[in-house]
Amino acid sequence: MISTTTNSIEGKRVLEYKGIVFGEVVSGINVIKDFAAGLTNFFGGRSKSYEGELIEARENALREMEKRALSIGANAVVGVKIDYEVLGAQGDMLMVTASGTAVLVA
Repeated sequence: MISTTTNSIEGKRVLEYKGIVFGEVVSGINVIKDFAAGLTNFFGGRSKSYEGELIEARENALREMEKRALSIGANAVVGVKIDYEVLGAQGDMLMVTASGTAVLVA
């Protein structure tokens, strides 16, 4: 499966547009990660716990989007966009959405 942020794939020809596909992941940040991130915020530096959560959520959203593209007969996704949102009353939930146009290429 090819996924790209561009609207075309070099060397490939779009045979059919299958439609827009999405992959959504909502992930909770647990108390330990939140505590560790709070220490990083206080002392400065990068929050490895939050970075890891972001990376995992993004990869899962992309995989989910690709899985949905495959299910409708596509072999690529073009124009991929990734959005991040913070949810929940305490801001303790992370939503990552990957979206793009599923296409059949040759």
